[in-house]
Amino acid sequence: MKDDNYAVLRILDFRNFVIARFLAVVGIQIQAVVVAWQVFDKTNDPLALGLVGLFEIIPSISVALFAGHLADRKDRKKIVLICYTVLLLCSICLLILSTPILNIANNDVYPIFGVIFISGIARGFLHPSLAAFMAQLVPKHLYPNSSAWNSIAWQVAAVCGPALGGLLYGFGGKVLPIYFDAQEKISSGGAILSYSVDACLLLCAILFYSRILPKPIPEMKKGDSIFDSLFTGFKFVFSNQVMLAAMSLDMFAVLFGGAVALLPVFAKEVLQVGPEGLGILRASPAFGAAIMAMVLAYKPPKENSGIILLVAVAGFGLSMILFGISSYFYLSVFLLALSGVFDSVSVVLRSTIMQTFTPENMRGRVASVNSIFIGSSNELGAFESGVTAKFMGAIQSVLFGGAMTLLIVAVIAAKAPELRKLNFKDGEHDPNK
Repeated sequence: MKDDNYAVLRILDFRNFVIARFLAVVGIQIQAVVVAWQVFDKTNDPLALGLVGLFEIIPSISVALFAGHLADRKDRKKIVLICYTVLLLCSICLLILSTPILNIANNDVYPIFGVIFISGIARGFLHPSLAAFMAQLVPKHLYPNSSAWNSIAWQVAAVCGPALGGLLYGFGGKVLPIYFDAQEKISSGGAILSYSVDACLLLCAILFYSRILPKPIPEMKKGDSIFDSLFTGFKFVFSNQVMLAAMSLDMFAVLFGGAVALLPVFAKEVLQVGPEGLGILRASPAFGAAIMAMVLAYKPPKENSGIILLVAVAGFGLSMILFGISSYFYLSVFLLALSGVFDSVSVVLRSTIMQTFTPENMRGRVASVNSIFIGSSNELGAFESGVTAKFMGAIQSVLFGGAMTLLIVAVIAAKAPELRKLNFKDGEHDPNK
């Protein structure tokens, strides 16, 4: 019988979920581009870009375990709605901070860091509930299909968001020529327009999430203490070689190999393309990832899944090395898009692994562990990139990171034979076989 590649899209709750996620990610990506450009424009220091990631990851990791515990005991839909409401309020705060009324000093980025810190708390609670909630919306045999379409929604949004953010910020200042420092001619019009669109998108996402029917709270094992419950996810992940290897691949690859945090440096100093070019650079990985996610929705990687995952992460590291030595804008865009192609394969496979191997009553806690791994790779990776760029230079930092990614792939390939043997074809996904 031929696979129905659109099966999950016929489920109303999943459609609302995907639409809401798309809108929210577009808004969040707009915000990320504008915050990065504002911070670097105010400080001209790559380390400050790393601090943006640090101010987000510290609160996110701090609450992650409790967030997973909560996601397995409370209404996941309500948690998601509360978190997105907090993110909406953070967007409104960034909008207010960008107005000339407050007259923020040119080099004062600490109010922005404060808002990012609060949003980090919300994201720490959001990700476990979001991942666990999605698994409740579709039957188990559609997990690979739902992972692919969820990835498509995220990646397409991650294409639109940065590009739109760069355009709004770059041209918004011309349409809304507002200055909070007439002598320095620092325009806030672009930031005001960008954060306004960001807030509207998050509000629409909240409306779509609210249309999803509530799902039952999973039955929990009685007698567990809160301490035991908090660390159950860690115990489960570390006892499963396939899950641990897949999460470790993503964490270390992006921790060292990701160049997103340094794109403002490349846009301003290496490629000299301004905020509009920054938006295109930020969108390029997601563009490549979206194309590949669409391919995977029709032909999911069920055979030799583990080997494909290892090759994809190695390809990501190699793409980053080539990006680091490129001095041509269009070549850099292509290489970033290529890195997104490889990353999309990794994302879909890792998501399928998580959904397949995790028991229903542990999804929130396992997702919280995954969010720690992913958060570590993204935000700590941003901090690592900022620190190494401060002392080594931006180009050398990207080359070092790409080389470390290739080394990590080689080590995990040697140490995780169960991952190498992983297959999803015909239900062959039991790591204990």
